[in-house]
Parts: sequence; structure tokens; C-alpha cells
Amino acid sequence: MMSRPEIGKSIKTGNFTTNYLEVGENVGGVPLLFIHGSGPGVSAYANWRLVLPLVEETNHAYAMDMIGFGYSDKPTGDEVDYGIDLWTQQIVDFIDAIGVEKVNLVGNSFGGSLAFSVALKYPEKVNKIITMGAMGTQGDIPYGLNEVWGYKGTKEHMAELIDLFTFDKKFASDELAQVRYEASMEPGFHEAFSSMFPHPRQASVDDLSFPDEDFKTIQHKTLLVHGREDKVVPVENSLRLIKLIPNAELHIFGGCGHWTQIEKSQEFADLVNNFAGRE
Repeated sequence: MMSRPEIGKSIKTGNFTTNYLEVGENVGGVPLLFIHGSGPGVSAYANWRLVLPLVEETNHAYAMDMIGFGYSDKPTGDEVDYGIDLWTQQIVDFIDAIGVEKVNLVGNSFGGSLAFSVALKYPEKVNKIITMGAMGTQGDIPYGLNEVWGYKGTKEHMAELIDLFTFDKKFASDELAQVRYEASMEPGFHEAFSSMFPHPRQASVDDLSFPDEDFKTIQHKTLLVHGREDKVVPVENSLRLIKLIPNAELHIFGGCGHWTQIEKSQEFADLVNNFAGRE
């Protein structure tokens, strides 16, 4: 039987079942909780497979599939109202279900917006925040994000999106495009994905965004990471956030697109380990 590393453990979060990966079980301290982005074919494994082995020696870490993604439940129709409230609640339910008081949230893109949402609504559940290519600031939908959310469900379009995500094209391999395409064709995925970010997609950006004044109230120590050549969520987002979040620091990688965790996996992991390990 073929191993499926993307399918980890499952746990009940509210009315839904969440698939998650766990590493570094024997390491103490505040655990890391990784939240993936919103691209088609995404999962905790697809997003974080290169990073988790690089953080597990010094961190207890979890990476969860959000509802509608990966191998967590993918409800459609009247069963669910996709949006920031649903996913924020899932994260809080997950933190409670694994039995920890608080976590260091690591959010990629859409996951960055969700990390901010949890910090704003449930500040006591969050120790530190780490984001990469984070959404969350108010404004017009970026061209690249509109393309990603408008995924057409074809191999050709997936290859175009992989190209959009990366700066160094050695990471935009045919193999990666094939893996992500096959993941996007898993039963129930396309139906769930199509219902998440419908036209006009600006409404979904607005749902996942917060006023500047809200960011000024976040007191958690925050590390913002961004690729300078990001075409999906422009680096200007993090340049704006560094001016708003009181206890923030910013690391920008030149020669890097939206997938910092893939194009700069070791460097990104080093940043996470250092930031999480500090007092």
C-alpha cells in the first residue's frame, strides 16, 4: 500500500474533522501551529513538507489542513459558510482539542490573515505570530491572487499558477505541477474550492482583511517574512504591516516569490527557530 504522507492524524474541531501533521512531540515549550495558504491543491503537507523536518528538533509543531482543503472535511452547500469566521473558529477549536494553552502561529498568505484573526479575537491563545506573504491588509485584490482563486481545474492552468508562485523557476517543476494538480482533483476539492472564493473575489479579500487600526492593537511579538518578487501577495503588504504592528520585525528575501517556505526553506526555518526560541 502506497504511503500517503499528506494524511496525518485526525481530530474533531467543532462540527468538522481536521487532518493534521505533528512533529517534535518530545520537545517542550510553546508549540508551533502552521497554517497553509489558499492555492488549489494545497494541504499542510504540500505547504510545509520542507520546513517541518527543519524545525522538529527544537519545536513541537503541528500543521493543519483548513476546512475545505487537503484531507480535512470539505463540506459544500448549506452545510457550511466558508469565510474567516469558520476558519478562525477551526484554529481555536484545534488548539483546544490538542490540549495546549497557546501556540506560536505560523501563517502563509491566507494563513497569515487567519493568524491575525486569531490574535485579534483570541489573543490569549497566541504567544507569537510568524507570517509569510501574508494577506490581511485592506485593498484591491492583487492580480496574482485573483488568478490563484480563479483556478480552472486543468493541468495547464496549474502549471501557470506554479510559475506565478515562484521566482526561481527551478522550483516550478512539472512534477510539482502534477502533484498539485492531482491533489486539486481529489474528491470534493474542486467543489469546495469553487464555493470558497466566488466572483467577485474582492469580497473574499475584504472578508480576510482588517482595518489598519486593528493591526495597531496586536501586542504579540510578530515576525513578518516576504519574498521581494511575490506576485500573489505583493511585498507592500508586509511593508505596510511593519508600520502598524507595534512589536513586529520584517525579513524580506530578494530573489524570492510567494513560496518562501519552498524557495528559501532552510533560511525560513532558521528564522522560525530563532524567533520562536527567543524570550
